[in-house]
Amino acid sequence: MQIKVGSAPAAWGVNFASDPKQTPWSRYLDEVSEAGYHWTELGPYGYLPTDWKTLRDELDNRQLKLSGGFVMRPLEDPQEWPKIERDILGIGQLLTNLGASHLLVIDAQYTDGVTGEIVNSISLNDEKWKILIETIHAVSRLAKDEFNLQTVFHPHTETHVQHEPEIVRFMQDTDPLVSICFDIGHHTLCGGNSLSFLRKHKQRIRYLHLKSIDPVKLKDVQERSVPLAIATAEGVFCEPSRGIVDFLALRELLGEISYDGFGIVEHDMYPAPFDKPLPIAKRTRTYLKKIGLG
Repeated sequence: MQIKVGSAPAAWGVNFASDPKQTPWSRYLDEVSEAGYHWTELGPYGYLPTDWKTLRDELDNRQLKLSGGFVMRPLEDPQEWPKIERDILGIGQLLTNLGASHLLVIDAQYTDGVTGEIVNSISLNDEKWKILIETIHAVSRLAKDEFNLQTVFHPHTETHVQHEPEIVRFMQDTDPLVSICFDIGHHTLCGGNSLSFLRKHKQRIRYLHLKSIDPVKLKDVQERSVPLAIATAEGVFCEPSRGIVDFLALRELLGEISYDGFGIVEHDMYPAPFDKPLPIAKRTRTYLKKIGLG
């Protein structure tokens, strides 16, 4: 097992490029380094500096490296392609200039990221599904040809690829060169068995997001049918040492399948008081080291 453990702005309550409720980017970089991480994701494009020389200096000053960045758009909408292409060209140039290797792609949520209100169709018909697949292939080709980036698709709660049957269908319909960013917390939140799914589909999973779920709050938000934005604000995601995901079993499984890649810690918590993330990040980093993960 060769796992490169890092973190991401999401673990500091960052969901948007700009929002006064979010930790300032310089403080995030200071604190992710202080917590003991050497890798970070880019976060929403525009949150960290977009000038690559500026960002390079900021990362170097804190002994940080970039693992990847993400694009999140409604992939099933053909009118979105110009925006998707613009995102890839901007993010891709930044990633490649800084030596990052992965472009994460997420279908846009059908719910509002702040209120949880339904803002799009919950399911896709066959025509829309076909467009989503064509779009991810186009993204993958562009990212590879222009920047030599590996595209990893991120199944995500309250998107059109969130439950196990949808993820399996996605993998069946896409070229194997499109890998999966497997978010253990989101998979668990959506009712899946993260460890068995990872074992079964290990060949397609090339990137991990590490997080866990509070079992008491999970039961509560499920009973109230709370949307993701509200569930996150209420603390449904929790520290790996305190949640329902068995991280000791995960460690054993990653060794069993000889996993070689990133394990990026996300602890979704938007919105978060500025003093909240760092102590959690420090405890999480200590815990992961203690159990032999990075």
